[in-house]
Amino acid sequence: MKKYLLMLMMATGISQFANAQKVPPTAVELTDKNIEALDKKVKLNPTQRGIIYNYTLDMYKEQVAIGKKQQAGTFQEDDIARFYKMQNVTSKNIRNILKGEQQTQYDEFQEEQLRGGDKKKKKKKHSKDEEEDVVTGISGLTLPQKQ
Repeated sequence: MKKYLLMLMMATGISQFANAQKVPPTAVELTDKNIEALDKKVKLNPTQRGIIYNYTLDMYKEQVAIGKKQQAGTFQEDDIARFYKMQNVTSKNIRNILKGEQQTQYDEFQEEQLRGGDKKKKKKKHSKDEEEDVVTGISGLTLPQKQ
């Protein structure tokens, strides 16, 4: 009886672990998240939002397809080159839709995305009361000089 109970508990644990594995986000989820962040930064009107949503959705569909190819082992270097070209065309199309100040805000948004987040975030030092600005750009890649 103990063996059966132990086997049942083990099978339950394995199935729980298998279900806990993360499922990659869909193209729609990625697009929704991106459009929400862009709308906060750029303040899109409904027409702009719809058009940009469609461009972004197409780009993320391609990205998800490349991820599936990588997992299946059928990935080729040409896929990445094609995706980067598509990404550049999408960015150019989005810039064409935006007006004046929105274009500069879009450029700032893209820079923030490339850095991995908002530039206003602070990073804590080891001591409790001191905060340090996050260094961005090429100066963030250099090692601090010892004196």
